[in-house]
Formats: sequence, C-alpha cells, structure tokens
Amino acid sequence: MSAFDMFRRNPLMAAGMLLVLLGLLASTIVVVPETKQALVLRFGKPVTIVNAYGSGQQFGRTGAGLFFRWPFVEQLVWVDKRVLDFDMERQPVLSTDQRRLEVNAYARYRIVNPVVMYSAAQSERRVSEAMKPILGSALRNELGKRPFAALLSPERDRVMENIQHALARVAAQYGAEIVDVRIKRADLPEGTPLQSAFERMRSARQQEAKSIEAEGRREAQVILGEADAAAAKIYAESFGKDPAFYDFYRAMQSYRATFGTDDDQQRAGSQLILSPDNDYLRQFRGPKQ
Repeated sequence: MSAFDMFRRNPLMAAGMLLVLLGLLASTIVVVPETKQALVLRFGKPVTIVNAYGSGQQFGRTGAGLFFRWPFVEQLVWVDKRVLDFDMERQPVLSTDQRRLEVNAYARYRIVNPVVMYSAAQSERRVSEAMKPILGSALRNELGKRPFAALLSPERDRVMENIQHALARVAAQYGAEIVDVRIKRADLPEGTPLQSAFERMRSARQQEAKSIEAEGRREAQVILGEADAAAAKIYAESFGKDPAFYDFYRAMQSYRATFGTDDDQQRAGSQLILSPDNDYLRQFRGPKQ
C-alpha cells in the first residue's frame, strides 16, 4: 500500500502531518524587516547577525529579507536597528556659583553590536536602564564644574559634547553608540530658592537701569554744556562782527519773551507801563539821528 493510499484512508493523520510540515517550514523561514537586526543563537551562543547595522547603509540595500535557520537548534534575538532614546529622571545639580538646579536630560543611541549587547545586557531595555545612572553622573560632574550662566551661553554645546563622550565610553561596553545627548530643562527648584533668585534678578536689572539712566543724564549734561559753549562762541563772534545788529537781535528776543506775540493767549490783556525814554525801549525809537 502506497503512502498516498494510506493518507487517503486516514485523512486526520494526513492533516496532522501537513500541519507539522507547515510548522517546520514556518520555523525555518524567517522574514527579517529593515528596522530589525536578527542575532542568531546556536545552542545559546551567538553565531551570526542578519541585517547588521552599518554606517551609511541605504534603505532597501541591507541584509533584510528571507533567512533560513535550523529549527530547534537556532534561535533569534531581535534587536532594533533604529535610533532609540531614554529620559533621565529629574535630578538636582549644584553649579559652581552655588545654585541648585533641577535638570532633565535625554540621550539617543543605537545598537551597533548586538553580540556585545546580548552578552552584557540581554535586551535593549536593560541597556537603557544601565545607561540612565551613567548619564546622571556625567551630567552632575560636568555641570558642577561650571556656573549657571554657562547653560545659557554658547559654552553649553561644549558641555553637552563632554557629557556625550563620557556616556559613549560606557555605551560601547553594551554594544551601543551614543547619537546625541541634550538637556531638556534646567530650572531652579520651586519655593524659596526660586523666589530669591527672581528677587536677585529683579534687583540687578533695576540697578542696571538706574546706572544706564545716570549715564544718560551725564551725557545729556555734557552735550548741553558743549551746545551752550558753542552758542556763546557764535554769539561772541557775531557781536564782534556787527555789534549794532547783535544788540538789535538780543533786544528782539527780549521783547518777544516779555511782550509775547499776537498768538500768545497767556499774555493777552496784560499791561506794562514804561516811560517813553526808557532805555529798554530804545529799539522802538529807531536809530539815533
């Protein structure tokens, strides 16, 4: 009796064997996506990496696709190929100018050596958990060497580079590469210290405003003095060239200040009694004949 006849007489056995074959086939063929690295373990030991990360790889031209493995002998550990990140818990940091800061930071990294990662941490989550305290320690050490103003100046970029280098040395032990480290927020603690800082900042700005105002007044006095000196010089030169005209011009200015003009409503109705031969009115009498 042939195998075909046996399967035809026992359809349940045939269906069971078909399911076993399909299961073996499914466990043999694996689809590796573009976003994943597959670490192949043979009897628990790493043997190869499918779709391993490489600098400068183009999407669609990597080792992703179908992969055949030995069922029950080889196992796969999936490792993300994309850039990952983790946030550091908010921590207090004391700067050199004795200001206590509450700092939040995050780091972005990528697994570049799955074998080292598996040997050291077994999973990506453990890599993040292991690097969080390292980031906090590097952050405190670096910010503790600088004043608070350094975080608000171009020096902040150098601070972040130093922190990134310190974290990268530890990340290499876990098969990871640090892509970037950034401070999300650096705030003064809530309560009395924060209010005291605001008051100090307000007092400093008020003192600076008073200093600028005093300097402006001093410069104004200098400018007015120089203008008065220039005007006196011009008057003196004019008096030397034509004393009669200078006397006439000064008299007209005095008359205008005393009597006003036709549009001067404040002096309307005012009276001034002087004798005709008063010296103050000599310009009204015209030149002496």
